[in-house]
Amino acid sequence: MLRASIHKHTLIFKDPAGTSRGVLYKKPVWYLLLHHTRNKGITGIGECGTIPGLSADDRPDLEQRLERLCSDINRNGTTDSTGLTEWPSIRFALETALTDLNGGGRRLLYESPFTEGKAPVPINGLVWMGDEEFMARQVDEKLDKGFRVIKLKVGAIDFNRELEIIRTIRKRFSENQITIRLDANGAFSAEEAANKLQRLAEFGIHSIEQPIKAGNPDIMARICLTSPIPVALDEELIGIHTFEERIKILDEIRPRYIILKPGLLGGFASAGEWIKLAEDRDIGWWITSALESNIGLNAIAQWTATMNNPLPQGLGTGALYTNNIPSPLTVSNGNLWYHPEREWQPESVGIKLPGEEGAQKTSG
Repeated sequence: MLRASIHKHTLIFKDPAGTSRGVLYKKPVWYLLLHHTRNKGITGIGECGTIPGLSADDRPDLEQRLERLCSDINRNGTTDSTGLTEWPSIRFALETALTDLNGGGRRLLYESPFTEGKAPVPINGLVWMGDEEFMARQVDEKLDKGFRVIKLKVGAIDFNRELEIIRTIRKRFSENQITIRLDANGAFSAEEAANKLQRLAEFGIHSIEQPIKAGNPDIMARICLTSPIPVALDEELIGIHTFEERIKILDEIRPRYIILKPGLLGGFASAGEWIKLAEDRDIGWWITSALESNIGLNAIAQWTATMNNPLPQGLGTGALYTNNIPSPLTVSNGNLWYHPEREWQPESVGIKLPGEEGAQKTSG
């Protein structure tokens, strides 16, 4: 018989995380804990968390829905994802916790050379929005740490200043030396997008994510067709649950890339469906974490490592927080590594293992 509980934890950002939707200083997450009554010493952990204004299930009753899931599991002794279609972050947590439990509760979900510590996952270095000095300092830090793919959030400060930051990078490094990705988070208006993309193109940009807000497929399709910079869809995929809707989005917009956040899309099975549809249409893709703590990041990284995608992934978010869970994950020279000899320390945020009876709720 399965038993479930949740543990709430508030992650604190080391530096404010600025996007075009605002600045984040902290992020609440809920850890879903699963164990079998016959073996309480093995506990699977999954992470549920949302991003304000982005997640499809960024709702005030998210915690209540998690509690109801735990109650259902504790009453029936089994899991059932029926009814969670509109709750992608909960589906992600449930899928991760079950996979972890079935693997022995070792946070070893998808074995590969990555989890053996033999091969890293290449990642991009993320530069957050902020004033010009803050963004320039981040760029220097990423380059000093060996990143050769830099992803800049754009759209929050004066556009000409953003151009200057990019111009400075290009004066120092050619396209062959440093790859620049951009993420607008929907910040450009439909009227200004074409001009801004044209001005950015002179700097040899690899791609730009979501230049305009999601929900305007006709305009986005036109931008994808005419943009001198390859366009990637990100927010456009969130909240698109059915197979038919996903086919329609890809066929109508025809992006060059799609960006997949399993925590926002409903888990790995859901993200895998997007990948299959994209590859059938010669659309490229890569995986990005959605500000998860090391529990969610670990699951995403392990799954990504099995997908054999040579492109750098967006998985360099483990060092964002002052109170993350110590884990085997580290970043070195633009790569994410897993060190199997290092211990997980979930107790550092108050998670008590092994699992306890009932749908108890604790906070950390």
